[in-house]
Amino acid sequence: MWRALLLGSMLLAGCVQLPPTPQDLQAKQFEALPGKAVIYVVRDYPELIDAGATLKLGDTGMITTYPGTYYRWEVPPGAHRIAGYAGDSGSITIAAEAGKIYFVQQRLIPLMSFPQSQFFLIADPYGRAAVLRAVLVGGS
Repeated sequence: MWRALLLGSMLLAGCVQLPPTPQDLQAKQFEALPGKAVIYVVRDYPELIDAGATLKLGDTGMITTYPGTYYRWEVPPGAHRIAGYAGDSGSITIAAEAGKIYFVQQRLIPLMSFPQSQFFLIADPYGRAAVLRAVLVGGS
């Protein structure tokens, strides 16, 4: 009996959600920046594929998303490309304007032996709601 109680309490402890980080709380303020655009890339949970998906942000940045995560990318005005990495050929290009916020939803679909990203520019209220449900991932 005590083993069952111990196992049950361990399983419940694994479900406890950690508090958001200060960076996550700041990113969820949805603040526009003068002279820059802000692009949120968000991946909803649940999803068909639970694996991580590495994305290239322009020519220099890379992140890995998972279901239930998002990333805030601050960019100068102009065209900015978000693309899958390695065998993932999905991509989207955003014509970003200074002072604006954009929301890009990422979904993974199973194709052949390698998942492919699909990207969709989504409306502000839907984007904000998706980001609020998600957790910030770090970049490199």
